[in-house]
Amino acid sequence: MEIWKAILVGIVQGLSEFLPVSSSGHIALLQHGLGIRESGEGAQQDITFELVLHLGTFLSVVIYFRRRLYGLLLCLWQKERKEDRTMILWLVIATVPATVAFFSARNLFEGAYDNPVLVGGCLLVTGVILLLPKRFPRENREFGLRQAIWMGMAQSLAILPGISRSGATITAGLLAGGKASRAAEFSFLMFLPAIGGGTLLKLQELKDVMQSEAATAYFLGFVAAFISGLFAVYLVLKTIQKGKFEYFAYYCFVVGIVAMIYFSAR
Repeated sequence: MEIWKAILVGIVQGLSEFLPVSSSGHIALLQHGLGIRESGEGAQQDITFELVLHLGTFLSVVIYFRRRLYGLLLCLWQKERKEDRTMILWLVIATVPATVAFFSARNLFEGAYDNPVLVGGCLLVTGVILLLPKRFPRENREFGLRQAIWMGMAQSLAILPGISRSGATITAGLLAGGKASRAAEFSFLMFLPAIGGGTLLKLQELKDVMQSEAATAYFLGFVAAFISGLFAVYLVLKTIQKGKFEYFAYYCFVVGIVAMIYFSAR
């Protein structure tokens, strides 16, 4: 893979991972558009590259929420931090649906990356999802198990490329009555075990990549994803605070329609 392409894809990954526009969908469409997405063994390399980019955005979340994560670690030794221990339990519960969904239909999810028209259609679904909180407002409640379960279910749907993970999970939290700031924070924290588990499954592939000629391109893609991802976290939280989360829906509609028309014609 050419270095400039790896950096470009890394920037897109970082921005779209946390902006509610689907990083997986954008990466799949960009790779198809640039002609760097392959089939067969090459497709597996593409998925490994995406995992490397996810690790860059993983680091973005760790840096931004470093104090919150430090508190969650402390609760394992300090008995008085009951609220943090409860949060860890919710994160574990929220991770279960996506884990079950992935292992139940792994080939289906991974195969969807090779169908850019389907990805465009999923972006349209994301647009609809982002409009739901405005159409069906809910009274704010204390964030709890109810919101964690619904957000976990939404994350399982977001395994499909084109369905925004942050968009689906934050929307689910809002529809379940969670406050916007808490739903956004929980969504970002949910990202960590999901990517951590994916990394464990791909350790051998990651090791092989680091020893290959593509190591430099992969590393620079990782750095680009980290920097742009950190920027995106700040931007999303500001957008939610201003109540303009649904604006991203119209962007998804445009990109989804253009992608479906363009790749159908090809």
